[in-house]
Amino acid sequence: MKTETKTTDVPVKVLARKDEIAANFVHLAEQHLTDLMNGTATKRFHASDFASKLFIHPRHLTTTLRLAINTSVCDYMEERILAEAQKLLKETTLSIAEIGQRFAYDEPTNFTKFFKSMAGVTPLQYRKSS
Repeated sequence: MKTETKTTDVPVKVLARKDEIAANFVHLAEQHLTDLMNGTATKRFHASDFASKLFIHPRHLTTTLRLAINTSVCDYMEERILAEAQKLLKETTLSIAEIGQRFAYDEPTNFTKFFKSMAGVTPLQYRKSS
């Protein structure tokens, strides 16, 4: 006797919506990073800010991103801020405080703590090693 295994297919519409939300989030996040770098944004967005712009609940955004791109809003933004900060440290002579201010860190010490927790070294150590 043959037993059939029942598979649950996810409707294409659900997959398309998940991917649409992820793509729209990435677009908004990249635009927000550009705004931060240009000085036109004065604060970093949180999940609730992105969700509001996407007209969805923050929990739905977080769950969808985990499924679609295997990351959270916070992790995505932290990784992108770190990458942009590393680029600025390598390619410019901006002070560490100025770089931190570009990413809405009012206190240089907070930016240094963030950078060290993500990169394992302080921004100054990173700049010297580059």
